Amino acid sequence: MSEDRNYAEAESICPFCGVGCGIAYDERTGKATGWRAPVNRRGEVCPKGVAAFDQVGHEERLTTPLVREGGRLVPATWDEAFDRIESEFGRVRREHGPDAAFFFASSNCTNEENYVLQKGARAFGTNNVDNCARLCHSSTVAAMRARFGAGAMTNSLDDLTEADAFLVVGANPAEQHPVIFRSYFVPALKSGTEMIHVDPRSNATTDGASVHLPVRPGYDIPLLNAIAKVIVAEGLADDSFVDERVEGFEEFVSFLDGVDVEAAAELAGVDPSDLREAAKLYGEADAAAVFTGMGMSQHHCGTDNVHALLNLALLTGNVGRPGTGVNPLRGQNNVQGAGDVGALPNLLPGYRDVTDGEARATVAEEWGFEPPARPGLTEVEATHEFGDDVRAAYVFGENPAVTEPNANAVRERFEAAEFVVVHDIFPTETAELADVVLPGSSWAEKAGTVTNTDRQVMRMRPNADLPGDARPDLDILRELGDRLTDADFDYDGPEAVFDELTRVTPIYEGMTYDGIGTESQRWPFSADDGEGVAVLHADRFATGSKTAELRPVEHVEPADPVTDDELVLTTGRVIQQFNSGAVTRRSDTLVRMRPEDALQIHPDDAARRDIADGDDVVVANARGEVSVAAAVTPAVRPGTVFLTFHYANPLVNELTGDALDPTAKIPEYKHSAVRVTVEGEA
Repeated sequence: MSEDRNYAEAESICPFCGVGCGIAYDERTGKATGWRAPVNRRGEVCPKGVAAFDQVGHEERLTTPLVREGGRLVPATWDEAFDRIESEFGRVRREHGPDAAFFFASSNCTNEENYVLQKGARAFGTNNVDNCARLCHSSTVAAMRARFGAGAMTNSLDDLTEADAFLVVGANPAEQHPVIFRSYFVPALKSGTEMIHVDPRSNATTDGASVHLPVRPGYDIPLLNAIAKVIVAEGLADDSFVDERVEGFEEFVSFLDGVDVEAAAELAGVDPSDLREAAKLYGEADAAAVFTGMGMSQHHCGTDNVHALLNLALLTGNVGRPGTGVNPLRGQNNVQGAGDVGALPNLLPGYRDVTDGEARATVAEEWGFEPPARPGLTEVEATHEFGDDVRAAYVFGENPAVTEPNANAVRERFEAAEFVVVHDIFPTETAELADVVLPGSSWAEKAGTVTNTDRQVMRMRPNADLPGDARPDLDILRELGDRLTDADFDYDGPEAVFDELTRVTPIYEGMTYDGIGTESQRWPFSADDGEGVAVLHADRFATGSKTAELRPVEHVEPADPVTDDELVLTTGRVIQQFNSGAVTRRSDTLVRMRPEDALQIHPDDAARRDIADGDDVVVANARGEVSVAAAVTPAVRPGTVFLTFHYANPLVNELTGDALDPTAKIPEYKHSAVRVTVEGEA
């Protein structure tokens, strides 16, 4: 850490995953330590949390604005940088209209910052604003919002300890959300809760499971339909709940008549007897909770995957009670909040459609202008249009050159854009493609709120001074709004922004900084009793209806067909690193812990290719190729290989496809056809 920086020991929130652990600076170690916060009540933190301060004083921090001159990024003053931004965005709007600009918000930044950025985009005249939750959970939100009326975790972490069974589908909380797993899952498992784990790999979460279903990537729908068939056939449906709260039961049963359990299990690549055992464990439980993650959502049929999962909860009456529900485990620390406050192209703050005239009129009363009525482009759609319909982009706290699929094509599109601004704390791969780079603030240098995976809004507090000429993110975004629009961005700090966003975000109405304090306030919040709703959909769904429909879901083949000599590449997180690695790869603590970034391959697949454990291999398809070491292990199912996506080298997203879910527009990261050969062989 830099010796000339001042550090405080204020209570803040971890900048990494969506658990929302409380952390603070430990002056004895120079690392983070936990405090007894709303989620990590014993003050425990995971390896990523311990390393949270490593980025703050790092020598590679951006400390002065940069502008591109003669093909090179050179230092500039803030006025020079903003003059360039104001001139170029203004030119693009005059020549091509406001929809020729796109604004990347950040699910790793505060509610207040995302709120100001989305307001600025709409004041500029476009709904072209999105955040990287599009790449992770948008299909989950789309399905849950359509059926239940809210795309968030239905239950609280506390009440989930009352479950008799956990169904964990496409998630690995032991490594991806370790404090949730240790503090909420493990005590329940020790008390008798049984867990079913659906994942192509056996991993740390699988170790606690009674049943593991190593599903073939891209074949979740046949598996879930077969589980539904067993539940109905065994008389495990909750008849009273179905009668009172469910529509379309008879039609759904007719659909299930066409489901052959053995054939569906074979298609999904699981043992039929294991599938039946899992169905009975879930169906017989008095209270069963579903947890889902990117293994379900990151498919070009991701929305349908989640619809098939929702059917199970409705059939068994596992909605609206403690210990039940469907509970997405969010990735970055403010994935939930960035969507809550409107950093989405089709939704205003509080998840109100931009096409809703009444919703637009409501925000217009506060903002002094009415936002556009036409939905904007999503993040990946916009990148595909760089150089054509989209000419200018503002990238805040994200690294799409690494995180978006088909990365070689993404780089080409960024190079085709006329003007790109990157607002970040490190010189990322995306910053290398920018025309202007703005040095912002790390998590430890800002105040504001974030919303964790079970809808708790919590406060961050500054723990360090800013380095060099870097500015607080909120101040940068306020000036951006002032420079590009005529709207009012005269906030005297994050609390003033929060006060405004609570007035235009109904689910946050009544929340205050003082009320949150060092605890939390959960949405939907009631100012009358000062409490948030822990369990959603108890009497009525958030749609306003007492009932939700069962929805038949047909299997959709993956976008990347696999030939006989190819394998399916799937991707995921590891505990030692995070997201694109732009922050965590600069951590001395995590670098020391980093395992070899190896390709997990099943022994049978390795033997057919003469691959030995530790061999250098090339993983390739038409989109690109990467070189990695091979880890030969039975933990991954035959026909499937696994790589993490945390590193710019090897950049696994050179291989992933950009086919999009038609509803959520999420890419298919979890199924890419690849060839694997020993390096040096033809």
